Amino acid sequence: MTEEREANDAARAVALLQKPATIRARAAQLLARARAGHSTCFEVCDASIETAARLVARLSRERYPGRIPPHSRWRHFEVAGVDRIRLHLEPRLQAQPADERWRALVDLCIVSVLLDAGAGAQWSYREAGGLLHQRSEGLALASLHGFCTGIFSHDPEQPLQVSAQGLRALSLQSLGALFQCRSNNALPGLEQRLQLLQSLGMVLEDSPEHFGHLGRPCGLLREQVESGAAVQAEELLELLLKRLGRIWPTPNCIGNAPLGDCWQHPQVEGEGLSRGWMPFHKLSQWLAYSLLEAVERSGVAVAEGSALTGLPEYRNGGLMIDTGILVFKDAQAQQRVYTVDDPLVVEWRALTVALLEEVAAAVRRELGLDARALPLACVLEGGTWAAGRWLAARRRGGEAPLRLQLTGTVF
Repeated sequence: MTEEREANDAARAVALLQKPATIRARAAQLLARARAGHSTCFEVCDASIETAARLVARLSRERYPGRIPPHSRWRHFEVAGVDRIRLHLEPRLQAQPADERWRALVDLCIVSVLLDAGAGAQWSYREAGGLLHQRSEGLALASLHGFCTGIFSHDPEQPLQVSAQGLRALSLQSLGALFQCRSNNALPGLEQRLQLLQSLGMVLEDSPEHFGHLGRPCGLLREQVESGAAVQAEELLELLLKRLGRIWPTPNCIGNAPLGDCWQHPQVEGEGLSRGWMPFHKLSQWLAYSLLEAVERSGVAVAEGSALTGLPEYRNGGLMIDTGILVFKDAQAQQRVYTVDDPLVVEWRALTVALLEEVAAAVRRELGLDARALPLACVLEGGTWAAGRWLAARRRGGEAPLRLQLTGTVF
């Protein structure tokens, strides 16, 4: 009975840490403590929220004079005003069975997002047409090129798919070639990205009841698409964490269950075994935002994705530091190098999640829109991510405000 009770306690804690509501509540908890002066790392300057909102609103108007689209991977496929999905992929899908459109888009989306972590300021990717791209855009276009040429498929006759066997056959050499890696064009975390994709391949292969005999990632959404019901954002995130949670190479576990992007912080309160854990699930939420658009593009109904939180990566986090909302208590903090599990990094990310909600409200006031017309996903795109990048480019040549050990799987 003791083992059974412990297993049940662990399962309840893991389920709680996978909910967006828990992410929001615990981030708000740390923000309240920081405002009360109890943070050892940061002070909060509330007056700077309006400064950040004005910048975000200005960039939103400039970048999207009309409708602001949601923040998702698909924006990176449209860099420089060219819709590469429509140009390169959709014509080839027209000859495929009708349901292959959504399957291909979901396969592409999942593998592309999993490859989208920090690329550093030195790496770049050159398109066949000659355009040079860096960071997330470069990673996106490299992954699209790989998908279209069949690098993620085991079957040369069916290149427009991702399969378990194709992922497990990837090598460091083939992935490095895809990303045009050379001695003077190294991609940080290349080995970790390869391990992540190979882990995905193993999970897909181990679960044919969910992903079919080929082990395709699109199997994740098969039941939802075939049912005709609208895809719900929170249910989608739960599916991602439940069925793909084993792919994340982090040591964080409760019992035998891996937690993924969830980290300990001494000031985080909570119930049972979840106490002390601050969840983020940044890449999984980024994937959920992107998958909602992927299935919507395929004609599948989706519910509004406001259940998801803001994304705690170094662009949104950089916005909070560079606009003066967050001020380091230690003047030397920015000179150190941090791992993702450092309490300062965990707190920075948590405060970013909570403050994004407040910045979003201020942006809506600036633009004269309500939350229905401008949901958080659109504020991120308009938006906070672009403003964080804009400030970083002017202050540090594009680098993050903290010196981070990039692993290729968190940031």
